[in-house]
Amino acid sequence: MSKVRDQYEAFPYPERDPKDEKRRLILGSPSLPQEIDHFVFRGERDWSEPLRILVAGGGTGDGLIQLTTLLTQYGRAYKATYIDLSKASRTTAEARAKMRNLKDITFVTGSLLDAPDYGPFDYIDCCGVLHHLPNPDAGFSRLQEALAPGGGMGFMVYAPYGRSGVYPLQEAFGALYGEAKPQDRLKAARKLFEKLPQGHPFKSNTNVNDHKAGDAGFYDLLLHSQDRAYDVAELCATLERTGWSLSGFVQPVLYDLARFADIPKGMDEITQMALAEKLNGTIRTHTAYAVSKTEARGPALGSNRKLVPHIKGVQAKALAQAILQGQAPKVGDESLSEALSLPKDAGAILMAIDGRRSLQEIAALTKQDPLAFGALWAQVERKLTPWGLLVYSSVLR
Repeated sequence: MSKVRDQYEAFPYPERDPKDEKRRLILGSPSLPQEIDHFVFRGERDWSEPLRILVAGGGTGDGLIQLTTLLTQYGRAYKATYIDLSKASRTTAEARAKMRNLKDITFVTGSLLDAPDYGPFDYIDCCGVLHHLPNPDAGFSRLQEALAPGGGMGFMVYAPYGRSGVYPLQEAFGALYGEAKPQDRLKAARKLFEKLPQGHPFKSNTNVNDHKAGDAGFYDLLLHSQDRAYDVAELCATLERTGWSLSGFVQPVLYDLARFADIPKGMDEITQMALAEKLNGTIRTHTAYAVSKTEARGPALGSNRKLVPHIKGVQAKALAQAILQGQAPKVGDESLSEALSLPKDAGAILMAIDGRRSLQEIAALTKQDPLAFGALWAQVERKLTPWGLLVYSSVLR
């Protein structure tokens, strides 16, 4: 791991300036509180109890700062432990936390393989780290050992097809410059990169752009000395043998074979997702949540009317207005998108979502007959959940 440590000492990743905390909060999956509740606790966590958090391989602190800042804003207690092998990355993460006056965070310079020594934890964030370990299975296993009963993990690992061209360049740069100091490797690789033909698979790949985000981004993407990717089948097999069970991908639509082809009779779910990944071809990372295999469960479902719905990533009111006006707003991106076609009556339900009202309360507020509400909500859930737009959590109640 010495080369990996040297990399992140020279180029802490991602590049962050603690002063920027005064003007913005970086948000993303995993580790949004509402998302954690949805995938790990089925929307029913008792938020009066402090959340014991491990940020494993925390880097410059994006996941840590996001989660602890939001919980602080919501008035929810937590105890967080940050672990990373890079002192330079830790320094940045600590400075960001100090800038926001965040409390109850313990910073540790070390390996995530030691995570059980600091646990147990209700929630583990491990974003962009496990695929950089010499033995990723050991990392998955050790994090599972650090998990408290009923807890879970939000994670991100690289996917192969959306990173086309990355690994041949990593291998070539490693063979040419692998023994040089990080700064010298970067300089030489940047010079050679400019000579690559435009038809190179990497230069034709519009899915990756980290190399454009400064020296740390270029190094992390194309010069990393320890890097691997998982296709869906490999990821599910890894989770299975290391004691985890997949709760769900943040955007299940990316893995839905039915959007590409008729599903052959008898085909199992993992095979379906694996084929969808190949047909999609643009997935560069898998972002998901997992729970202990002995406590296997999926995400929250709206059949439980006590749950509190949240619309994530879009303006709920704007979405509701569009549906009320009979419009079909578009969601997704250039690679995969859909027009959300819902009955106008669903707009009134969406308008009542405020992150605090339960489904029961929304039904009463909109004066919906229970059967009619159930039918409408089933359509809303079926349309929004695959895109990661609908989650359930009581964190704001």
